[in-house]
Amino acid sequence: MKRILATCFLLLSPCPLLPAAEPPPRPNIILIFADDLGWRDVGWQGTDFYETPHLDRLAASGMVFTNGYAAAGNCAPSRACLLSGTYTPRHHVYAVQTTDRGPKAAMRLVPIPNRSGLAQANITIADALKAAGYATGIFGKWHLDGPEGAEPGEQGFDTVHQSYHTWSDAKADEPDNPKGIFSLTRGAIDFIDRNRNRPFFLYLPHYAIHTGLQARPETLARFEKKPRGAQHGDPLYAACLYDLDAGVGQLMAKLTALGLEQNTLVVFTSDNGGTQKSSQEPLRGNKGGYYEGGIREPFIAHWPGVIKPGSRNDTPIINVDLFPTFLAAAGAPVPAGKTLDGESLLPLFRGTGPLARQSIFWHFPGYLNDPVIRGRDLDVRTGFRSRPVSVIRQGDWKLHLFHEEWVLDGGREKIATNKSVELYNLAADLGEHRDLAATEPARRDALLNDLLAWIKSTNALVPSQPNPAYDPATANAAPAGKKIKNKAKP
Repeated sequence: MKRILATCFLLLSPCPLLPAAEPPPRPNIILIFADDLGWRDVGWQGTDFYETPHLDRLAASGMVFTNGYAAAGNCAPSRACLLSGTYTPRHHVYAVQTTDRGPKAAMRLVPIPNRSGLAQANITIADALKAAGYATGIFGKWHLDGPEGAEPGEQGFDTVHQSYHTWSDAKADEPDNPKGIFSLTRGAIDFIDRNRNRPFFLYLPHYAIHTGLQARPETLARFEKKPRGAQHGDPLYAACLYDLDAGVGQLMAKLTALGLEQNTLVVFTSDNGGTQKSSQEPLRGNKGGYYEGGIREPFIAHWPGVIKPGSRNDTPIINVDLFPTFLAAAGAPVPAGKTLDGESLLPLFRGTGPLARQSIFWHFPGYLNDPVIRGRDLDVRTGFRSRPVSVIRQGDWKLHLFHEEWVLDGGREKIATNKSVELYNLAADLGEHRDLAATEPARRDALLNDLLAWIKSTNALVPSQPNPAYDPATANAAPAGKKIKNKAKP
């Protein structure tokens, strides 16, 4: 009987309370943003002259996105998209300075005016993570503080370090700190050290490798001695990139030394495609355009324990995806009233499933001057890197809608002849040389309908007013002083 009573007593007695499991720590987040680094310029993408050993190691221990994109073809709008998490129609930063850059007499339409910077009221990644308890710091190029913009300290960044303000060679008398690479890296490392015991968001937008190019003398000497590659061979460009890579190596070494690497999400990418100084073939185009060479980027995500080392993902992603990705990683809510155009990449990081969306988009309603070497597709008629265009990528398919021809040459009624639409299958034609708009009309029309619906849903401003200063003779002349080169391969 006593045994029975004792058993009953034990069953009825409350169990001793076990200590509650602590929630996993929120990850630190580091975004390293190169300036004008092209898709082809890094080791893991097959350059035959440049060297990026630290970035190659980061790629080998993380996930490489083979179809990673910037949301705009040049610096300021890409950064506005990245930091706001929205496409260009929502913030109206379309270009650097103005959208009517180039010969006015060659512009068939009056371009949509540009906003000079990101409005202070536009909630940024830094605003959202700061509200979630993160320490926030920027070390490098902002490029969004024009008359209509705001300073980084007004848009969520607690620590602001922009000691190097020029992209020219004005600091060439500092040979040990080309493009401010190492002073920015030291500032970033100090920020990490000071905030090692709390979650932090570090944004490191380098000035390298934007012109004017700079490098440490010993690095330049290394590449001046190296045999040139068939595609790449500029020693100064290679040396500037090598020094940028060294800065990334110093930052990652500090994370490891502090024991923070395992709980830190590191993303590396670039703001737009490479310049005319570095061929991006087989991609067509360069910085400023909306063919692949202007917007496809090196893109790495590194997060030990979450991302499988050495993994590759072919899903098309775009830099507006980073805002929702960072919020999801931090367990932070989307700020009230904030529209985000991207989608969290955590399912891709974890290998748990595909993204929900079907398409990604671009919108540039103006003109950008100075045509760059784009192989056989250099447009000698206009002298522009880009004209008013909207673009959709859906799966392997990509469609360009050129608004001059669409508005002035008959629109949908004459789509078969007005050259307003170009259609490419990137799986079969990465260089975008075989326009399938005429031979794939069903696919063309389906993508065009989706693009037009997106333009309407975002209230995208589309140029529609004919330019009274337009002169066809000017438009059809080769740009003065430009040597037309034809280097592209099918």
